[in-house]
Amino acid sequence: MSVIRRPASSVCYVLREDPELAEAIEPHRREQALEACVAREVRIPAGSWTGRRSAALEDGIGLLVLEGLLIHRVGIRARFGAELLGDGDLLRPFSGEADSSTLPMTIDWLVLEPSRVAVLDGRFTRQLAHYPQLASCLFARAAQRSRHLAVNMAIVHQARVDVRLHMLLWHLAGRWGRVRSDGVVVPLRLTHTMLSDLVAARRPTVTSALSDLGRRGVVRVVEEGWLLSGEPPGELPDNHHG
Repeated sequence: MSVIRRPASSVCYVLREDPELAEAIEPHRREQALEACVAREVRIPAGSWTGRRSAALEDGIGLLVLEGLLIHRVGIRARFGAELLGDGDLLRPFSGEADSSTLPMTIDWLVLEPSRVAVLDGRFTRQLAHYPQLASCLFARAAQRSRHLAVNMAIVHQARVDVRLHMLLWHLAGRWGRVRSDGVVVPLRLTHTMLSDLVAARRPTVTSALSDLGRRGVVRVVEEGWLLSGEPPGELPDNHHG
């Protein structure tokens, strides 16, 4: 079991860490904004994350992932849904996630790679009055996360688990993939258990489906993570057999 350590904190310049946000500011005000938009930075070690609700976020926005990779799992009766989160994502963990549900839920956060987050608290939020363009950008980030979740939902509605896995890996490639001569590498070390949560299937079924995709030469494990060959999956004929 991972040892849970208290995250270490320091200070960061948010717009220097996230240049996409900086580009939203008019060029003649950008340098000023780079210096003004300061937030507390928290480093989170790999392993289970059991952070507590923070009073600093009650009048703030949340946490902006600067670096790292996390998985957020929500379970009902030992069945889990999950999402992967990384650089640029906005989180508000441990803030009433299960309070509004009428169903008994379990909620887990797992840090897959050591991560850094900026705490966009009340002090940072007040800076948005001077740079309202940032509020629009941050809202767009939240909306984008919702769209990714909707895509995940569409993927898990596919009948065949091998199709779900193939689609999921190509979906992740759209964000994290790197093109090279023999295909697209998705540099994420995801266990079969994690993949089973992401595609809503049993782990043994995922293992079998990955073997099938490997035999077909479209997905294989490499040192960096996963190598995808060929084209992204499209419509499959009803009589297709892997």
